[in-house]
Amino acid sequence: MANVLYLSYDGMTDPLGQSQVLPYLKELSKKGHLIHLVSFEKNEVFDKNKTAIADYCEKNGITWHPQSYTKKPPLLSTVKDIRKMQQLAFSLHAEYAFDIVHCRSYMAALVGLKLKKKKGLSFLFDMRGFWADERIEGGIWKMSNPIFKLAYGYFKRKELQFFNHADHIVSLTQKGKEEFTNWPALKHKSLSVSVIPCCVDLSLFDPAYVNPHQLRNLKRALNIQKDDFILGYVGSIGTWYMLDEMLIYFAALKKARPSAKFLFVTKEQPSNIIEMAQKHGVIKKDLLFASTTHAFVPLHIALFDFSIFFIRPSFSKKASSPTKQGEIMAMGVPVICNSGVGDTDEIVLKYKAGVVLSSTNSEDFIVNLNKDNYDKSRLIAGAKDYFSLEKGANAYHEIYKSLAQGKTL
Repeated sequence: MANVLYLSYDGMTDPLGQSQVLPYLKELSKKGHLIHLVSFEKNEVFDKNKTAIADYCEKNGITWHPQSYTKKPPLLSTVKDIRKMQQLAFSLHAEYAFDIVHCRSYMAALVGLKLKKKKGLSFLFDMRGFWADERIEGGIWKMSNPIFKLAYGYFKRKELQFFNHADHIVSLTQKGKEEFTNWPALKHKSLSVSVIPCCVDLSLFDPAYVNPHQLRNLKRALNIQKDDFILGYVGSIGTWYMLDEMLIYFAALKKARPSAKFLFVTKEQPSNIIEMAQKHGVIKKDLLFASTTHAFVPLHIALFDFSIFFIRPSFSKKASSPTKQGEIMAMGVPVICNSGVGDTDEIVLKYKAGVVLSSTNSEDFIVNLNKDNYDKSRLIAGAKDYFSLEKGANAYHEIYKSLAQGKTL
């Protein structure tokens, strides 16, 4: 089996690391791969969660090398962190002689490419999306700022190098793969590419394991009445999620279904959402809020009649796979989403898993929602077919085996 150095600029004490890195590595370790994990941890969550994550890694045969994430100043702090990652990566390789460097996104790939060129490691570019374009389209980098403009140009040049030199590439979406494999600089190359979406731990996201007593207590705590219709949102509300449009949708839904309430399962401040909701005629008492750990997200999703997420479509979102989509489907809850984001709409339509809106620009929405029109078992089967962590881990397992043997898939 393979001896792997996994590089991530995302932290394992963050929810993302707990849902989209550690479960895969646990399964890959069980298959016999030796894994050293380097991640960059934010102090505020590291202090709170480091013991639990360290125990998890030790229990599952993952050797964890957490590093401190530097936040400020922008760009310069990142340069500092990448130098630290590179120094540690080369030092670890000198000690453990890795076969593969598995790079989660572009920051890690900067180091992985150097390890390939200087030490001959197989370079797995797990792209996670068009990162530089996300910075521009999300307004994080302003092209009017010459420093950010230079950074964008630099990463777009490096991006081509990552694709050109990677021994294998993982894309979250088929649409993302179709995009970059047709670029003029790459279309005539024989790239080795796998599509692996953001998968779901189906042993956690399983309605059969929801405790009825806990569910009743949660309903009571949130003051959810028997006849309430719960529209649910789960996760952060940041750059890409269209909160205004989701609130407009809820306002239209509320007119058609007076018993509707909007439950946000998020760590965001309720006051920010309440203030925005009031602009759209949504009153505070129709909004519910819950903050929870990843382990209890399935219990909260079990409260939903429908779940909603609107994501701003853009070029970079061709390569986006919303983690929440698989989690929601796995719980048998139909989704309401917009079109034009990765493979999301095709998945919803293929598995008859909800409603895809072609536009979110008006109040003329589909509001006659009937949960009984959706077969819960079909949604769960769809999640198992498309988003299964077992399938995702098996795909990485085959990639690791082929790279360790010097082959291409």
